[in-house]
Amino acid sequence: MQKRKPVIGVIGASETTEEQYQLAYELGGHIANRGAILVCGGLGGIMEACSKGAAENGGLVIGILPGDSKADANPYVSIAIPTAAGISRNVLVVHTADVLIAFPGSYGTLSEIALALASRKTVVYLPGAWDLKKIGKVDSALFKEAFDTRQAIGFALDTLRG
Repeated sequence: MQKRKPVIGVIGASETTEEQYQLAYELGGHIANRGAILVCGGLGGIMEACSKGAAENGGLVIGILPGDSKADANPYVSIAIPTAAGISRNVLVVHTADVLIAFPGSYGTLSEIALALASRKTVVYLPGAWDLKKIGKVDSALFKEAFDTRQAIGFALDTLRG
């Protein structure tokens, strides 16, 4: 029987800076090179960059789309899942992932972080992403700050081994 591959969710802004785009691209490569599957919202920005990095390194990319057309997916998505659910598709991204890595984003990213933590899933966040520790008490076993993409993928995979 084949062991199930880990699924890593990457969340973040649909519009991003060139620096964040490059970091997300790098993370996608790390995900693929570690034999994990990437799940994301399947659109642009952080999602596209990470998808591109994973795809160009032989990885499998699942895009869970807010609309009703597979054609909306960025060109690096291997499996496009249109939901016609709008922002509610964030629940599917979170529940498909075994662990999540968060880039800076807006309220959609915040909702995914909240859903993950409420589901007791680990969220590794990169600098500039939502820092919930400034708002109130957060379980540090589930909400971990990483300072670069290698540390982020390391934390994510360590969580799954744990």
